[in-house]
Amino acid sequence: MSSDEAPVALVTGVNRGSGKSIAEELHRRGYRVFALGRTLLGEDWLTEYACDLTDPAQIRSGVGRAVSEAGRVDVCVSNAVDRVWDPIASLREPDWDRLMAVNLSASFHLTKALLPAIRAARGQFVFMGSHAGTHYFEGGAAYSATKAAMKAFVETLLLEERKHGVRACLVSPGAIANLDGDEAAYKMATASVAACVGAIIDGVPGDLVVGEIEIRPAQPLPPPVAGIDRLLYV
Repeated sequence: MSSDEAPVALVTGVNRGSGKSIAEELHRRGYRVFALGRTLLGEDWLTEYACDLTDPAQIRSGVGRAVSEAGRVDVCVSNAVDRVWDPIASLREPDWDRLMAVNLSASFHLTKALLPAIRAARGQFVFMGSHAGTHYFEGGAAYSATKAAMKAFVETLLLEERKHGVRACLVSPGAIANLDGDEAAYKMATASVAACVGAIIDGVPGDLVVGEIEIRPAQPLPPPVAGIDRLLYV
């Protein structure tokens, strides 16, 4: 297959962590990979466009450039994310607005801009969610709110677009070792998450749709100390 005949994937937020691994996995599977994000990797196999994902106009421009250069887009992986772990009492309004823009609204604008191309290819959207969308924690209000809302968005997209041959999947991971040097046994490797995403995109029979999948580390955290064992820590 020539490069012009290869399927095309557009991924957001590929500068590090799981986004980078997803882009590498799709490249390994034979996709021409295009990327939108603020930080560029400069890899020769990756076509990148600088894009501030808080700006709908930049998203539309980046999508337009990718579709124009590639001629088609078969898969979109909306991965870019921002995080703030402040409690509500001290959470700054600009931080709340930025997380809403990057983690949620960017997926809407990306979908709107790409939908004609994905329809034409009878392709697929994959949105990276999080366990934080259903498992809430102190300091996670902004992050969890965006991930909870993503579930409603993706399910509605699937309901509306399945009749046009468009698939949409929400991938909700638990803890991922996204930072360089993080090899914690109770976190998933980014390459493992990417392999799962690649399998959803490439390994699913054409007569079914994976609407949502939850993945979690195989190795759980040690359980809390309870009962008489507490005496060991007095």
